[in-house]
Amino acid sequence: MRYLDEPRKPINQDSDLVSNWIDHQGRDAIFELRSLIGLNRVKQLVWEISAFALVQRKRAEENLKAEPIVLHMVFAGNPGTGKTTVARILGKIFKDMEFLTRGHLVEVERADMVGEYIGHTAQKTREQVKKSIGGILFIDEAYTLAQGGDKDFGREAIATLVKSLEDFRQNLVVIMAGYGDEMNHFINSNPGLKSRFPLQVDFPDYSSEEMFQIAIHMLEQREYELSSRASWKLRTMITAGCRQRNAHEGNARYVRNLVEKIIRQQAVRLMTYQRVGRRELLALEEADIY
Repeated sequence: MRYLDEPRKPINQDSDLVSNWIDHQGRDAIFELRSLIGLNRVKQLVWEISAFALVQRKRAEENLKAEPIVLHMVFAGNPGTGKTTVARILGKIFKDMEFLTRGHLVEVERADMVGEYIGHTAQKTREQVKKSIGGILFIDEAYTLAQGGDKDFGREAIATLVKSLEDFRQNLVVIMAGYGDEMNHFINSNPGLKSRFPLQVDFPDYSSEEMFQIAIHMLEQREYELSSRASWKLRTMITAGCRQRNAHEGNARYVRNLVEKIIRQQAVRLMTYQRVGRRELLALEEADIY
């Protein structure tokens, strides 16, 4: 299992070097990843993986010894830390690099793979794999596949998945995602999985400042503007929320819920106005945040 040290070079410099090797669509995906708030260590590892894969393929083309290219990964982190978003962008990047033919993302969880009787699980798992060929199969809370007893069908799903990694190794990437501790235990308890998922990408919790910036970005996308007092109040609320957040409700999910509540409160406030114009529709006031 590989872990990332602190970046040695600026993130933008690494991503620019990778983009020199791929065309316009891939550069758009790299820009999309680079524009995400925070996640600097995640971005750095993506650049390293991309550069490694490109160079190894080039070495093979020149009849030089090349390391095997294994792109299956473990995404470890709490909910709302950007795992699904990064996986979707990776699909676009790998498609442009011609490691994948479609680059789409199929997101599944235990219920999508585990059946109710003998043989049903293998069938369901193969169906999800078939949908994912040419792209990325993203298994959320993957550790739940191994939480049952010896007779639990989740183990059958794991066995079927491992076989699929060999059958479609040239045109399929599988990403297993979940809480850090649970994923570490899950992967380390299964030697077969550990060897097939050599890359671990750790997604840290966002800082309060990063969460505030995410909130601002969400509001800008929805065409809302905060007054100065509303901005100060939102920042204060997010800082307080970070101090008492838990793994299930924090990070971008907390911010998204907060933004949606603010927008609803503004709508309630506007219902008290006799006239509502463009300026009122844009403005979020301190009273909308509580």
